[in-house]
Amino acid sequence: MNQPDKTAPGGKFSLGAVERVLMAASMGLLCVLTMANVLVRYFTDISFAFTEEISVALLVVMTLVGASHAFASKHHIAITFFIDRWPAVRPLAERFAALCGLAMFGLLAWYGARMAWDDYSFEVTSPSLGVPQWWYTVWLPVLSVVIVLRLVAVLLKRGE
Repeated sequence: MNQPDKTAPGGKFSLGAVERVLMAASMGLLCVLTMANVLVRYFTDISFAFTEEISVALLVVMTLVGASHAFASKHHIAITFFIDRWPAVRPLAERFAALCGLAMFGLLAWYGARMAWDDYSFEVTSPSLGVPQWWYTVWLPVLSVVIVLRLVAVLLKRGE
């Protein structure tokens, strides 16, 4: 039986559901590309070198979308040694962790945008396919901004 998304009351639109679909699609496409590369290499001794380029981009997308989902659903990595011993500091520690993530992904968005802009302005092309490199690098700042927005929502929710 299909269970409604816990992050969407009443089965309405959920960013968490969209994130899960994007993660699954990225993983599925990554598996298909890798399997095709393995089969072609096994039967023909020829490598689909371009699949590595696409696979790396898919891994970046999958990782950043997964990080966004993990922060929003409280499934991110947490070191609980001190929190388990002093539960009174849990709210403060959770806010501190969210602020650290906010700072890190904010910097990643800033520097990623500069990198994507450099790739665009200098017309850098990818090594295997020869397509504009910014097609790949633009996803780093875009998805970092999504994570920043998710972390802001987490901080606002915890502040209530």
